[in-house]
Amino acid sequence: MLALAAGTYALRAAGPLLRERVRFPAWVTELLEIAAVVLLAAMMATQTFPLGERIGLALPCGVAVAGVLAWRRAPLLVVVLAAAGVTAGLRLFGVA
Repeated sequence: MLALAAGTYALRAAGPLLRERVRFPAWVTELLEIAAVVLLAAMMATQTFPLGERIGLALPCGVAVAGVLAWRRAPLLVVVLAAAGVTAGLRLFGVA
């Protein structure tokens, strides 16, 4: 557990420490921005339509809310709470 904690800390510290030393070309930065959007869309798709489970309308609506808020660059806590609130609210009102 200590090794995982140390590795996690090292990875998180590497960004700020290497920011001034490593410069990426503009095309790499653009490619990384596009890749982030593609990964977000893929994550939304896999979370919205899980395999082997019967889903209702509440889960896709919650994931859609999270996707829109993340796209609008809302804070992570707001994204998570809004998605959970929408999903829980719809399930509370019987929209499974």
